[in-house]
Amino acid sequence: RIVCNMGEMADPIQLKDEGNKHFQAGEVDKAIECYTKATKLCKDKKVLAVIYRNRSACFLKKESYTNAASDASKAIDVDAADVKALFRRCQALEKLDKLDMAFKDVQRCSTIEPKNKTFLETLRRLGAEIQAKTTFSTDSRVQNMFDILLDEEMDKDKKEKAANNLVVLAREDAGAERIFQNNGVPLLLDMLETGKVEMVLAAIRTFAGMCTGHKARTMAIIHLVGIDKLCSIMAVDNEDIALATSDLFQCINDSLTGGDRRIYGKEEALVLDASKDLKSILMALLEMVASKKVSGHGRDQALNLLCRNVPRKDKKDHDHSKSLFTIDHGLKKILKVCGQIPDLPDQLPMTENTQLIASVLLDKLWDDLRCDPERDHYREFDPNDMDRNIHAINALSGLLQGPFEVGNQLVGRQGIMEMMVALCGSEREVDQMVAVEALIHSSTKMSRASFIITNGVSLLKDIYKKTKNEKIKIRALVGLCKLGSAGGDDYSMRQFAEGSTEKLAKQCRKWLCNSAMDTKTRKWAIEGLAYLTQDADVKDDFVEDEPAMKAMFELAKSKDKTILYAVACTLVNCTNSYEKKEIMPELVQLAKFSKQHVPEQHPKDKKDFIQKRVKRMLKAGVISALTVMVKADNLLLTDQTKEMLARVFLALADDAKDRGMICAHGGGKALIPLALEGSAIGKIRASHALAKIAAVSNPEIAFPGERIYEVVRPLVSLLHPERDGVQNYEALLSLTNLAGLNDKLRVKILKEKALPEIEQYMFEDHDHIRQAATECMCNLVTCKEVQDRYLEDGNDRLKLLVLMCAEDDEKLQRAAAGALAMLTAAQKKLCTKMTLVTLQWMEILQRLILHDQPQIQHRGLVIVYNILNSDDNELAKKLIESEILEILTVIGKAMDNPKRQLVIDVARTCLVKAMDLGLIKPFTTPS
Repeated sequence: RIVCNMGEMADPIQLKDEGNKHFQAGEVDKAIECYTKATKLCKDKKVLAVIYRNRSACFLKKESYTNAASDASKAIDVDAADVKALFRRCQALEKLDKLDMAFKDVQRCSTIEPKNKTFLETLRRLGAEIQAKTTFSTDSRVQNMFDILLDEEMDKDKKEKAANNLVVLAREDAGAERIFQNNGVPLLLDMLETGKVEMVLAAIRTFAGMCTGHKARTMAIIHLVGIDKLCSIMAVDNEDIALATSDLFQCINDSLTGGDRRIYGKEEALVLDASKDLKSILMALLEMVASKKVSGHGRDQALNLLCRNVPRKDKKDHDHSKSLFTIDHGLKKILKVCGQIPDLPDQLPMTENTQLIASVLLDKLWDDLRCDPERDHYREFDPNDMDRNIHAINALSGLLQGPFEVGNQLVGRQGIMEMMVALCGSEREVDQMVAVEALIHSSTKMSRASFIITNGVSLLKDIYKKTKNEKIKIRALVGLCKLGSAGGDDYSMRQFAEGSTEKLAKQCRKWLCNSAMDTKTRKWAIEGLAYLTQDADVKDDFVEDEPAMKAMFELAKSKDKTILYAVACTLVNCTNSYEKKEIMPELVQLAKFSKQHVPEQHPKDKKDFIQKRVKRMLKAGVISALTVMVKADNLLLTDQTKEMLARVFLALADDAKDRGMICAHGGGKALIPLALEGSAIGKIRASHALAKIAAVSNPEIAFPGERIYEVVRPLVSLLHPERDGVQNYEALLSLTNLAGLNDKLRVKILKEKALPEIEQYMFEDHDHIRQAATECMCNLVTCKEVQDRYLEDGNDRLKLLVLMCAEDDEKLQRAAAGALAMLTAAQKKLCTKMTLVTLQWMEILQRLILHDQPQIQHRGLVIVYNILNSDDNELAKKLIESEILEILTVIGKAMDNPKRQLVIDVARTCLVKAMDLGLIKPFTTPS
């Protein structure tokens, strides 16, 4: 019998060995007692890990699985590859029914010892148990959810919870497969048949999850449910259901056209040929476009699906058969939608957006065609063939809003202008409204506007004067506005008599401020101003009318794409931030000599007038309006609108005094998404506006929180050689400002690969850009990555910095000296290297420490101290033997002076260091 006299034992190794003997003898309790005593005495981590591992084995014997797992974990914390501890924890976790965790432990064991049969067998067994348990659990959950959903007497909250759980489960591939295998499709069809909105939505969203990324399952669902069934659901008059079904169709399309990355083998070509299903879906959607049984929301979604999936996403792809098929089988149907008049009886159900979406689809299909013969189908449309003039002219409006080239050709056809005249002269208000809108859309281009001016102005004036219907009156006004602004900002090309455009604008402002009118009608007033504000007199009047501006800003909050676009156009015009062609004086003289037309600038479009307008707009709250517009949904905010908003921001930020106000109203935050998303020009303009703000403002206030890190990428994009000098300069200033804040921002700048660009601009001929790049580098040299680049051989980086310290430009000199001072402090090797890159180093250093500017002098003295402190005794000796010692002595002996105290103190520190090195002796007075 083994006796453990622990009172006499104080060695943890002895206690461990004693515990081992007890365990081998089957005396588990005594073994635990020894191990516990040893844990309290042991200081060696490795030995302690072995003791915990051994005690874990004791607890397993005692079936104390929680303690066993805990002790094994303590051993693993010391050595993560301890297979004995890992396997013991695995055994304990399995008994605690924590199979997932146990599986991970034995998986690590088998990785460390891949040939251990015990580990491999345990791994296989636990994997099978987890799979069986998961499958059983998922199967029962699926069945339980369906039972709750289809139980008429079940509580509403429980049903909603079950529906949400089902949708969440379907988003995971394993869950979607279990639903499918567990008779889920018939049960989901039963949910659809209930007709209850919540149930239908849950079923549709579950189907969408099941169809996402799985081609075979998608095809099976299509055949079990039926395309016609899905179309009938999307056709119901419920926006949420129509949208959910549209998402389902999109998931189906994505899975059938390449969204599924699974490898099906040889059977794929035979079993999974989706071309017939895709063709059937396309035909079904085209049937929905012109069907009276389809609701307005359903029709919108059908048209949206066609817009997204028919035209090629990449023009390099030669297959555009879907567009050709859609034109062959659906062009007349789409034009029928465009020709509908909502105010007449027996029309197709539509929303406010239906006809606009149809026009967009027509435009996308037109762009997707490759040659004139393919476009002949469009040209074959003849408004004269339509049942009624009014439908023909409305369809023409649809074409003018979409593929303008087609509509433009049709307007010039014989009989079309007569048709418009007839409708304008009709007594029915609906006829007049359709004719006016057609005239508005047909005068988009200057050449067509001239034609309409001679033919349609009198018609619009008559309607404007005679009609009592405000909706028609405002449309006629917009038509006149559009025609009146056909000359753009060319002062010499005014279409109407002096003062006429101002009168039109005044009426537009009046309607804009009339809150009693509905939004759709007031929208036309903004559109009128979007045209008229090309005239500088109108711009001045508008910005002086603060209530009109505020009314426009309020309307910009509405979820209407056309309002956002019209407001953006108006703001671009008022700030003159549109693209301007630079006119060369030589070409102007040549044009005058050859009697060609030369555009004239309006006197009120000069810089001082623009600045006054900007101040008025800022006072009226334009920044708050812009921030609201930027937050609009991406479907409403097109790339073109984003670009215009970016242009406006850039114009508003032109004066440095206004940038604080822009930040205070959230302009800095609003610019970030504009700089990251949108058209190439829009992103550049937004990035430039960010650079202007970040260059003069406190970035932590302008871009609070994590947003400050999002600003770096747009700023770095302005360093590209294709950007202009002003953009390069202001980007460098703003990056300098950011780099001065913290290490995290400096690392972010380096991660965005800005360093090579900054170095390149340090060699720039332009003084301001070179200075800004050097200042930016000065703030970046604290980073190890930058220091390593200066330590590298085979380049002139350090030489350039040393030579810049001798430049006459004090700002450049200060920045270069600051960078050199920090580099030599951080990397002692650079002290020696700087003396090898140029023979003039001593002369340059003397020039720095004799400089009359304290900041530059201070930087020079810090470099001297760094050389003395560089462990290169020969270099330090050479420095002290030069005239530098005399200069240091003169500065050090100077009287204390608050303005130069920093310089004096560093000089004295240098002298003390020279004494410590034994290069000079302390001054002593004779006894």
